[in-house]
Amino acid sequence: MAEQAEHVLGLVTDPDMPTQVGQRTAERVTEWLGRRTGHRWTIDVRCDPLTAGHDTSEDLLDSVQRHCEEHRWDFAICLTDLPLLLAKGPLLADVSTRRRVALLSLPALGAFRTYHRTHRMLTRILDDLLPDSSDEAPRRLGSVHRTHHDGPVDVRYTNTRLRGWLRLVSGMVRANRPWQLIWGLSSALAAALAAAGFGMFTSTVWQLGDVLSPLRALTTTVFALTLMTVWLIAAHGLWERVGRRAVRDRRLAVIYNASTITTLSFGVACLYAVVYLVSLAGALSLIDEGVLARTLGHSADWSAYARLAWMVASMALIAGALGSSLETDAAVRQAAYGYREEQRRAQQAESED
Repeated sequence: MAEQAEHVLGLVTDPDMPTQVGQRTAERVTEWLGRRTGHRWTIDVRCDPLTAGHDTSEDLLDSVQRHCEEHRWDFAICLTDLPLLLAKGPLLADVSTRRRVALLSLPALGAFRTYHRTHRMLTRILDDLLPDSSDEAPRRLGSVHRTHHDGPVDVRYTNTRLRGWLRLVSGMVRANRPWQLIWGLSSALAAALAAAGFGMFTSTVWQLGDVLSPLRALTTTVFALTLMTVWLIAAHGLWERVGRRAVRDRRLAVIYNASTITTLSFGVACLYAVVYLVSLAGALSLIDEGVLARTLGHSADWSAYARLAWMVASMALIAGALGSSLETDAAVRQAAYGYREEQRRAQQAESED
């Protein structure tokens, strides 16, 4: 018996996170396709920032179709981190069964269980694309709605409206990788640690930390976090407006700004945690308990050191905000979707010249 021909599924992925997701889910999808069809399959993952020149689902599907024809794939699916909006809310996935192509917007999957949700959506999309698929598939899969249309895009997936917006913003924040932002804020961290070192040996700071109520201490921390976040946005021009960096939809500007604020807040909170832990370790190691007790006028237990470190870290973060203005735009660009999209457009223009 002649050996069966091998079928190929093409995954066209945006750089960074979509490429990582595509590579990590490829093996599971290959196994699923083998069981589903009884044929041998391979998945060709191609990183291509094709979304840089397009704003709509239809344009993206046209580009994916060209890739499919050029590489002679059986089917092609685009994995993008571009948020795509419909009149009633975010778009999760579009499928064109006639052209054998589809696209999946990863941010619309949310911030959690990204690989599992991607695998589940890819298998659902492939069920639509395969020749023996049925149009009688369920119209709703959990919080995901499946609708059938007449036209180039004949199957569309969306989330319920409120959950769709929440998942989209949280997915954009995850794509920004806010936990990595602290390494890009090296100047701010250095300024904050220097200020912490100075404040740690200032008796006035010890006394202020000791007399602050929990509410005032919390207010001080929130003020410091907010100040640094706002400073970063203003210093690096991260606030999006309609008409800037090809942002034509007011809703898009809103979700860009929401994801930027959330990403920066998370990153600044991580920086604050580092400064607090360093301050606490320094206070416990360097400040004698007797000296601290005489200054405060009462015994110095662990809570006294914790309050001292809290006050020092809050003051240090305000100094860190000044240091954050020394960061380059490249150091904080991952916090803003608009900057990343602008860079891709520039790279696309250079490659076409």
